[in-house]
Amino acid sequence: MARHCLALDLQNDPVLIAEYEAYHREVWPEIKKSITDSGIVNMEIYRIADRLFMIMDVDDNFSFEKKGAADATNPKVQEWEALMWKYQKALPVAKPGEKWLMMDKIFSLH
Repeated sequence: MARHCLALDLQNDPVLIAEYEAYHREVWPEIKKSITDSGIVNMEIYRIADRLFMIMDVDDNFSFEKKGAADATNPKVQEWEALMWKYQKALPVAKPGEKWLMMDKIFSLH
């Protein structure tokens, strides 16, 4: 099993942040299914101010390429992503079109 950690920012607006968190308390079932069907075993998102941090534990069959291809043909995922972009904003180091960016692990206790 592998772990991936990603970061993304939110619009710096308390009302929008509250709406974003409300959506994530009630994630659409089709979105949860697309996540687990891709080989993601567990996913957690943490927030401080307007910065998000996602932890994904994935099985050996997971790949970002396969997940991206499946998402591109899933109308509910596309609807969710379009809706979430109202609340999200790219990190300052993101290239055009990039959202969640992989973080580099710089320390491990074990």
